[in-house]
Amino acid sequence: MNYARMVIEKEAPEEYGYDRIRYNLSESSITDQKLSDIGLSLPDLTLFYGEHRGDKDLRALIAAQDEIISPDDVLVTAGAAGALFIISTSLLSERDHLVVIRPNYATNIETPRAIGCAISYVDLAFEDGFAIDVARVAAAIQPNTRLISVTCPHNPTGTMMDRADLDALVALADSSNCHLLVDETYRDLSYGRRLPSAASLSTRAISVSSLSKAFGIPGIRIGWLVTRDKALQERFLAAKEQIGICGSVIDEGIARGMLERRDSFLATLLPEMARRRDIVQAWIDREPLVDWVRPEGGVVGFPRLNVDPGFDLDRFYVNLLENHGTYVGPGHWFEMPKHFFRVGFGWPTEAQLRAGLDAISAALRR
Repeated sequence: MNYARMVIEKEAPEEYGYDRIRYNLSESSITDQKLSDIGLSLPDLTLFYGEHRGDKDLRALIAAQDEIISPDDVLVTAGAAGALFIISTSLLSERDHLVVIRPNYATNIETPRAIGCAISYVDLAFEDGFAIDVARVAAAIQPNTRLISVTCPHNPTGTMMDRADLDALVALADSSNCHLLVDETYRDLSYGRRLPSAASLSTRAISVSSLSKAFGIPGIRIGWLVTRDKALQERFLAAKEQIGICGSVIDEGIARGMLERRDSFLATLLPEMARRRDIVQAWIDREPLVDWVRPEGGVVGFPRLNVDPGFDLDRFYVNLLENHGTYVGPGHWFEMPKHFFRVGFGWPTEAQLRAGLDAISAALRR
């Protein structure tokens, strides 16, 4: 494995220092929750080795979201990042080939790069509404393709494929004798329609999610992967056992409590996040120098700066942070041009969101 630090991590707010940032619009999750915020307290747990697959009641709560999924199809991992690492290192080698949608969550690209496998990128375009072209994905398939990697709702654009495209990708994986990985981290934050879990559609499909982004509890490091392929599930379990044996029983206890409150939590959260999205939309409607593809899920969007070719983008980002105290995720975090940036509308307060958006407008003009 040829590891290299990801740009998005090297330039994370924690690295710059939160004291330098007044309006943090770079985060990709809802506001971090406290135990008291969600009505939880730590149970009096025995601190033993937990179940290797993850707490059985927690896995049952995860599986219950899709009728065809059983608790045995679920493997609890150290966040979605842990699930993605297990999948890549289990399925890919330097002799294999990956087809990945770009832009994408960095781990979906950087771990395969560290492995040394061949990678074909299917790049999404603003002009096409960042829509996945299944025909282009099919054209990228090679005889040694082992994995097709997509996210839905998409990070960083917040766009969603429709059911027909999801079905077509599943059929493509089935016919190509490879696996389809769908990173579904934002699935519970879908506005209007919610797609089925990809893993419920085929044994060739693998779903990944977590409690970090949509539920605001990244500190407990709970994610999961779902596959109905029993042999593959055993391989993934072997990887987890060799990495860390099992998860934290404290983390899994908190996760179980959160998912027991899932429906009531989301019932309050979804309308508020939809309203936040409308705040960004209203700003874009009155800001001629910025446009975006309206997100259909998640709490991030990927606006484009409509500036002249000679506009100094590096200076803009420095000015935005140093003189306006506002931080966003520049396009190079996602191997995209710097006139794109990721804006998160779920993490800051409403007042901070509005102030940060106004700061972007100000920084564009001086």
